[in-house]
Amino acid sequence: MSHHKFLFSLLLVIFAIKASADTGPATYYNPPYTPSACNGYQNDGVLIAGASSKFWNNRGACGSYYRVRCLGSTNDFPNPCTGAEVTVKIVDYCPPPFCNGDINLSRDAFQIISQLKAGRIWVSYDRI
Repeated sequence: MSHHKFLFSLLLVIFAIKASADTGPATYYNPPYTPSACNGYQNDGVLIAGASSKFWNNRGACGSYYRVRCLGSTNDFPNPCTGAEVTVKIVDYCPPPFCNGDINLSRDAFQIISQLKAGRIWVSYDRI
């Protein structure tokens, strides 16, 4: 009986973690990754992203880290997800109408979680 209680508790924790994440579309952009809206010509590495107006908050998102997971395709591309997750630092702004998603991942970050050919995917993302 205690085995079942443990499994039930574990499932509750997993669902609670998943429930705290936002979901939405993600796209990617190609290098060079500078300049950026947050840090100008500072090199912030390659695991970076641009925030959409949804959470940009007038530069308030700058320097925040997000864990991003691929959930599936937005355009019938078969099985885009790799099963991995990636942590990115917000260093840029992805303004409308150019931003085609909630989060605009660097090409390097996108290809960790999805096939590049997918172009646009559904993701979950949560600030860490």
